[in-house]
Amino acid sequence: MSHQTLLLFVPACFALAMAFGPNNLLAVTTSARHGMGTAVTAATGRLFAFAIMILVTALGLGVLLTTSELLFSALKWVGAAYLVWIGARLIIAKDHAGLGETPGATARSVSGLFRQEFLVALGNPKAILIFTAFFPQFIDPDDYWASFAVVGGFYLVFEGVSVVTYAFAGSRLRRFMASPRGLLWVNRASGSLMVTFGLALAAARRPAA
Repeated sequence: MSHQTLLLFVPACFALAMAFGPNNLLAVTTSARHGMGTAVTAATGRLFAFAIMILVTALGLGVLLTTSELLFSALKWVGAAYLVWIGARLIIAKDHAGLGETPGATARSVSGLFRQEFLVALGNPKAILIFTAFFPQFIDPDDYWASFAVVGGFYLVFEGVSVVTYAFAGSRLRRFMASPRGLLWVNRASGSLMVTFGLALAAARRPAA
């Protein structure tokens, strides 16, 4: 990949990774509840899912997803329903005693948070659309696999930066969520945002082939 291509790709890729969405919202809320370290560890589930999706796209299967109305719709509705379910759980959460002062999570809960990050990332066809519509603009057909590895690697690195940034922001909410009223407000706000993301995903249309 030429230096000129990289100069175009890097800032656009960084902006896509940093955009506020369901996974970054999870990083914020997980960090606020369990601490920044737990949020970063759980978010490796997101990176694992994106790595799989990038590989799938590189193998050409992503094209099948974007051109098949049935496959796109199935993935879209499953992802949307999962986001709405997570949001609804936050909204109706009855843990209103406040978080207290000691963050942390058990190994079992970290595993669950990892799985949640993984499923949210994997269940969002918009990520596949980024990989199938955005990545090919920067792929060198004469050096296909190497250039795909470069753009995929950059994206995963920038996702890692996004994880740390949003987890840090979430850790600043810890003191606010220590009070019952603060916890209730954050649960309802983050739950409403998650439901909104789910509804927006449900409204997404498959791009024209």
